[in-house]
Amino acid sequence: MNKEPAFRSGFIAIVGRPNVGKSTLLNAMVGEKVAIVSNRPQTTRNRLMGICGGENYQMVFVDTPGIHKPRTALGNYMMQAVQEGMDGIDALMVLVDVTAVGPQDRQIAEDMAKKKLSTFLLLNKIDLVQPQELLRIIDIFKDMGYKAILPISARTGEGLETLKNELLQVMPVGPKYFPDDMMTDQPERLLCAELVREKALLHLRDEVPHGIGIEILGMEKKNNNLIEIHADIYCERDSHKSIIIGKRGSMIALIGREARTDMESLLGMRVNLQLFVKVRPGWRDSIADLKTLGYEKN
Repeated sequence: MNKEPAFRSGFIAIVGRPNVGKSTLLNAMVGEKVAIVSNRPQTTRNRLMGICGGENYQMVFVDTPGIHKPRTALGNYMMQAVQEGMDGIDALMVLVDVTAVGPQDRQIAEDMAKKKLSTFLLLNKIDLVQPQELLRIIDIFKDMGYKAILPISARTGEGLETLKNELLQVMPVGPKYFPDDMMTDQPERLLCAELVREKALLHLRDEVPHGIGIEILGMEKKNNNLIEIHADIYCERDSHKSIIIGKRGSMIALIGREARTDMESLLGMRVNLQLFVKVRPGWRDSIADLKTLGYEKN
């Protein structure tokens, strides 16, 4: 009688500098959108988990903010989230953007290679470089001591099946940590706030997005097919408020319309989304404001 293979499970952190594709990779591995993405650095502010499972395994991916030198209390919180994301993990994935390899990538790669666990270096966005350039980049990292250096494209999916197989080989025998139908540890309230912030990142000018925070004031289910959501958009200057609102309310209407569409897909019902803009000078250095927005522990 054939014995069923042992169930394997574990936690895998994803780290790297800002804007290398960590959240895109998380979404690709999970198979659903659980993390917001944009082409702006520091899109991810919280540590969040995405869950990928099969008949005999469950892998829990831990997405972390991009590693950077913090200049605000929010930045300090983000770097603390990186450290917490590596606590108790079974494997570590270090992500590098092959289209923009620099000294910070090499320093992060050297630091993370010293970790006493299975560590993989992932060369992301290989769909955007020529093969000879990829070989040159592999040569930069080849002697750092990684278990494997894996070329991937989180956007196209190239190399992700190989990555998954490599990770399964180092997962320990363990329990199923989360139910089969659970894809993330994030509550719906936070996911909805992040969807609003994602649309703001997508549409607003460069000087505005880092100064934006989203507070969900209330989520009230009106009936089985309608939920009403009220949210505040924090910004730091009056000039930013006018940009967020836009001419005759056009910008906030666009942000709200696109966020509502994604919320309806997430929640499986119609959403009445009400957005308001509030000026909160210096909120990124205010412990009280950071707690309100879920960026500081009580």
